[in-house]
Amino acid sequence: GIIVSFPIGVVLALGRQSKLRVIKLFSTLFIEFVRAVPLITILFMASFVLPLFLEPGNNSIDKLLRALVGIALFQAAYFAEVVRGGLQAIPRGQYEAADAIGLSYFQKNALIVLPQALKISIPNIVGSSISLFKDTTLVLIIGLLDMLAMVGLTTADPYWLGRETEGYVFVTIVMWVMLYSMSRYSRKLELRFNTENTN
Repeated sequence: GIIVSFPIGVVLALGRQSKLRVIKLFSTLFIEFVRAVPLITILFMASFVLPLFLEPGNNSIDKLLRALVGIALFQAAYFAEVVRGGLQAIPRGQYEAADAIGLSYFQKNALIVLPQALKISIPNIVGSSISLFKDTTLVLIIGLLDMLAMVGLTTADPYWLGRETEGYVFVTIVMWVMLYSMSRYSRKLELRFNTENTN
């Protein structure tokens, strides 16, 4: 979900900063609507409401794919706001300098604006990614299996009966290691790019 939602979020952030009113309006409405709706609602709509609009008997869209699309669109709205914060932190002179040397809109954003904005936004991007990783446990509610659900299925086996604690402790350790690794990687990126001293 993160791999798909991040580029969408960047596009939405640029769209919200756009001078074209139609693009700006669409980006703003999408971001504000999605951020006002809980993730579980989006997952429910993607899993149970969307199939109602398909042809009867047509279940070609896998439930996992529908959940991934819902999560990606949900997270893209949050990434968009994070990146927009980075864009707003860039001095106006950077934009004016890019225009002065004749760079196109895409060149200006790709070569000057976005690299600085993303560098500034690294801590918040990673923080948002960590929140998304924890929220993926909600897929259990729509019938998809995650690590917690696997523990529940395993303990239903008579051989593993009464060992729920060990299973949940194991899942806790695995998730903690993954989240801590993401946090440490974020800190390394901050030090590498010196985001705390960006002017």
